[in-house]
Amino acid sequence: MPDIKIRREHSLGLPKARKIAWQWAEEVEKKFDMACTVIEGDYSDTVEFTRTGVHGTLIVAADHFDLNAKLGFLLGAFAKTIEGEIQKNLDTLLAKSAAADKRAVARKSTRK
Repeated sequence: MPDIKIRREHSLGLPKARKIAWQWAEEVEKKFDMACTVIEGDYSDTVEFTRTGVHGTLIVAADHFDLNAKLGFLLGAFAKTIEGEIQKNLDTLLAKSAAADKRAVARKSTRK
């Protein structure tokens, strides 16, 4: 079975990273008919996801995301496409969060 491994470093802290992970889980549930379960921990969370032909985890920590997925035989042929879609989705969510943080900082600096 082909594996997909994606790591993204960030400086969000765990509370903001959790929000992004939950958004990601909601999106893959809708878009790809995944079943997702979030297991919260003190220092990291784990999002378990599954559907026919794929299962994996997204580890959510204060400074990084680690996604590991195993694809079944039929989806294995599309591994690069699936990996690219996951990367794009996660990067988009991270970019939105970074943009929101910049806007919040800009609002604070104009209030002073």
